[in-house]
Amino acid sequence: MSRGICPRVNVWRIFSALFFLVKVTVVDAYSCHEVKTAFQVRQIGPLKWVPETPGTDVDLLVCKHQGPSCCTRKMEESYQAAVRRETLQNIRSYSFELKYLISGHAAAFQDTFQYLLSFSQGHLSSLLEDTYSPLSREALPHVNTLFSSLSLYIRGHNLSLEAAVARFHDNLFPLVYGRLINPGVGAEGGVEGERGDCLRATRQDVNPFGAHPEGLARELGHALGAGRALSLALAEGTEVMNSSEHVSLTKECVRGLTKMQYCSHCRGLTLIKSCVGYCLNVMRGCLASVTELDGPWRRYVAALEGLTHAVAGQHSLELALLGVRGHVNEAILHAQLNGPTLTATVDKVCGPSAQESATGTRPDPTPGVTSSPGTPSSHAPSVPPSIPAPEQLMGRLAHLRREFLTYIQRYKSFFAALPEMLCEGEMVVEDFTCWSGDDVVESYTARVVGNGLQAQKQNPEVKVRSANPVLAEVKKRLERFNQEIQEMLPGLSQRESWEDLGSGEADEGSADCDDEDGCQGSGTGAIASTDNQPDVPGEGKPMEVNPAVHLPPSVKAIGAGCRPACLALPMALTLILATLALQWNLL
Repeated sequence: MSRGICPRVNVWRIFSALFFLVKVTVVDAYSCHEVKTAFQVRQIGPLKWVPETPGTDVDLLVCKHQGPSCCTRKMEESYQAAVRRETLQNIRSYSFELKYLISGHAAAFQDTFQYLLSFSQGHLSSLLEDTYSPLSREALPHVNTLFSSLSLYIRGHNLSLEAAVARFHDNLFPLVYGRLINPGVGAEGGVEGERGDCLRATRQDVNPFGAHPEGLARELGHALGAGRALSLALAEGTEVMNSSEHVSLTKECVRGLTKMQYCSHCRGLTLIKSCVGYCLNVMRGCLASVTELDGPWRRYVAALEGLTHAVAGQHSLELALLGVRGHVNEAILHAQLNGPTLTATVDKVCGPSAQESATGTRPDPTPGVTSSPGTPSSHAPSVPPSIPAPEQLMGRLAHLRREFLTYIQRYKSFFAALPEMLCEGEMVVEDFTCWSGDDVVESYTARVVGNGLQAQKQNPEVKVRSANPVLAEVKKRLERFNQEIQEMLPGLSQRESWEDLGSGEADEGSADCDDEDGCQGSGTGAIASTDNQPDVPGEGKPMEVNPAVHLPPSVKAIGAGCRPACLALPMALTLILATLALQWNLL
């Protein structure tokens, strides 16, 4: 039965093709009406440049062919301007999607960071106002300064987090000494004047707060370091997309694009589409320097995945910021518990206060002001600030992390897939006839090259003479940034893949390579990854962390395969929140 059907189908296709060509030839011989209509609809140029009938002595530079033509030199120039404009617009439209994804999530991460910082600042301020009210009014400006520094640090500004924490404790020491430990000696007792300056200058030597300032700086450095690196990485990605948007098209590229999209019009073939392989050759030649960004970009996306895991994978940032209040409270308690020893040390280093020198005795604490460790003041507000529910505070970064990783992974092969994306849709056709640049053919028989500058040496359609200098610099910049991130966080490349999300799409592609699709694999998912190798090796390996920035080990989602750290996390959060609630009830 199939023997009778197949020959009939083939004969019908051949007959249809011959009829189509004969019809076009007859139309071309007498009128350029269809060409003028397409010229007008696409707004290529003035209609007066389109002849009414085909000419035979047309001097064309790109769309050369034997026989009559509906094109003129001015039309050809307009076609080149139009194809340049259309191609750049299409490139920018695809790039805009990715740039918006990066910049939008950069803003979302920053908003979440600032929310957490604001909550932590209010958390610490309430401690000072409720428990240590004698010094709260003078200490709150220093709290504001500390968190302003933390905000700038996580945004990527060049400042020392350790110095900011040390400066906060330097300014806190005179207040603790003069308002809590020795509250009856007056302003000159430790808060103001030369004595206050002495206490600030010698705080690290006197060490009134024990190891708590260094512990706070270390924990904040571990948690905020990854957040800072993520902020810098997202800003770098936005800059890369801005630079790649302004790609320029060479003369050889524009000639190839014109030949592919508009030279068929000169013969009256306004509806014919380009062959798939032909379009891929033209686009890969035009975007050879763009596709060179593929390797650095894949490593950059892998770094983004690792950074988002480090920031939100174990709630390390939230826990570190929630712990600021506890560290400061423990530091003040440590100073109060060691008050007599601390007073003797201060008298030796900075000398006795003016009041002590005049009377020879140390005044009793001011009546009505308690100096006992951690005792709430009588001026504490009757209604403490409300504490957000755990899911409101702890779930923001986790949700943002899952959303961002789901989207960014789809763009891992963006630069390699860009030529293919530009060829999709109405530009190419996989029917039994297509435009090969010179004629209507049943299939494109020339070799289809791959991506990158090296592959273009064999490109039969577009000659690529050298790399685009702007994009070459973008590639170097991205490679340099990737190296800096690895030096900042050396364990990042050993993280597990983000498969523990339990969502997202697997890379699709075929291992087969044919001349029509090229070796990159076309398919419908143009932005899907085209390689089958994992980008983040070393599953299950512990991270090696730079002492300056700590990244917590990755944990899988709570459920199957959950590690001990994963199971212990909800217990730790419960204990912290229960402790906070208990403190509020005691107040």
